[in-house]
Amino acid sequence: MTSSSLSLHFTAPSHTLLPSKPRRSVIVAAQTAHPAESTASPTVDADRLEPRVELRDGFFILKEKFRKGINPQEKVKIESEPMKLFMENGIEELAKKSMEEIDSDKSSKEDVDVRLKWLGLFHRRKHHYGKFMMRLKLPNGVTTSAQTRYLASVIRKYGEDGCADVTTRQNWQIRGVVLPDVPEILKGLASVGLTSLQSGMDNVRNPVGNPIAGIDPDEIVDTRPYTNLLSQFITANSRGNPDFTNLPRKWNVCVVGTHDLYEHPHINDLAYMPANKDGRFGFNVLVGGFFSPKRCEEAIPLDAWVPAEDVLPLCKAVLEAYRDLGTRGNRQKTRMMWLIDELGVEGFRAEVEKRMPSGKLERASSEDLVNKQWERRDYFGVHPQKQEGLSYVGLHVPVGRLQADDMDELA
Repeated sequence: MTSSSLSLHFTAPSHTLLPSKPRRSVIVAAQTAHPAESTASPTVDADRLEPRVELRDGFFILKEKFRKGINPQEKVKIESEPMKLFMENGIEELAKKSMEEIDSDKSSKEDVDVRLKWLGLFHRRKHHYGKFMMRLKLPNGVTTSAQTRYLASVIRKYGEDGCADVTTRQNWQIRGVVLPDVPEILKGLASVGLTSLQSGMDNVRNPVGNPIAGIDPDEIVDTRPYTNLLSQFITANSRGNPDFTNLPRKWNVCVVGTHDLYEHPHINDLAYMPANKDGRFGFNVLVGGFFSPKRCEEAIPLDAWVPAEDVLPLCKAVLEAYRDLGTRGNRQKTRMMWLIDELGVEGFRAEVEKRMPSGKLERASSEDLVNKQWERRDYFGVHPQKQEGLSYVGLHVPVGRLQADDMDELA
């Protein structure tokens, strides 16, 4: 195996898989679950269906009539659009300021502590003042040797403060970053095909798929093309997509490609479940899954099926419905399932349907391709790939934490 041919697939902070011959590697962990039954739809006043945001100067902003009782994060978004820090080069000027200058100015302090999360940067003010964690976008958890080496080079300069995490959403996070370095790091990420845009706060998180996609001998469908497409759409090919930078709360999406349900469809806001219909391949749709200290809910059926070519339009329609109609008060009650509760499943479905390009949404298929009697596979050790003569290897990464030397060795 040559190091330049290596790629990794991530799915959980404690497992990594490497191929013993050239192509792929993986991290896998999940619990299977069955979607909950949908509930009856309540009666919703027509005024409730008025969009709460409007397009202004290229960005969606909350209308003044809906600003009563909003949470502090919404006020920060209203005062200044977070994505302008990237799309209008605000990060370049912010990075030139000292932390003392930043703390003396309310807007700059909000930039550092809140708005930079739209660029994937999280200030560790309480325990690591002036240091940031940076979360990337890594659709389907696939990363290359070049990307891994670059990230290692970034964290190495920060000594004991520098390290990397493998996350539960098949992603990289790097720690120890300081603000003056951010503009160059963003350029470096772009040079190896990575981005950190729209990976934190009220944005779409990393699209998750089968961690052994493309090498899984039992896969239903290779999820990588779909997760890549979703990620490119969500970030406008890493340029920033203002259509979806002002959601009421974070939002998770996955594409299921395994009988094992490694992709955790039950805890995603939108989950695509492979299913045939009238000789066509596509996906049944689950919505609303999430867990938090306040509430935990499994995703429920939307009673909708989309052909494979409509994966993106469906995602766009669901996001628009949530962006337009989601409440923005108590942050503990702003995830998408709370909106589904308020509108009812059929009411929410109707809002999604009218936002589809055709204005129509097919009912769910009975030809589910996921085998519910499937015995979930183990992933530690050596396993055969679908490519004859090749194998992948499952490894353990304690708490998902890696140092620079570990990453170089892995690459």
